[in-house]
Amino acid sequence: MISREKEKVLAFFAEGRKHYAAKNFEKACACFEDALKIDAQDGPSKVYVERCRDLMENPPPEDWDGVYVMKTK
Repeated sequence: MISREKEKVLAFFAEGRKHYAAKNFEKACACFEDALKIDAQDGPSKVYVERCRDLMENPPPEDWDGVYVMKTK
């Protein structure tokens, strides 16, 4: 059984992933940030916030398949 807070985090994360896949990185980032307001240690949300910010600055090509390519280590 998971807590109500974790359920909320998962809901925000799922919504963020939908926006991310649709290349709506601003809305996706907001969802992941909402998840982090509930659980500041949520690793996946942290990763996606960084990815969204990068993709807002450096938009992917039109035929983007959702795969994120890291440019630094």
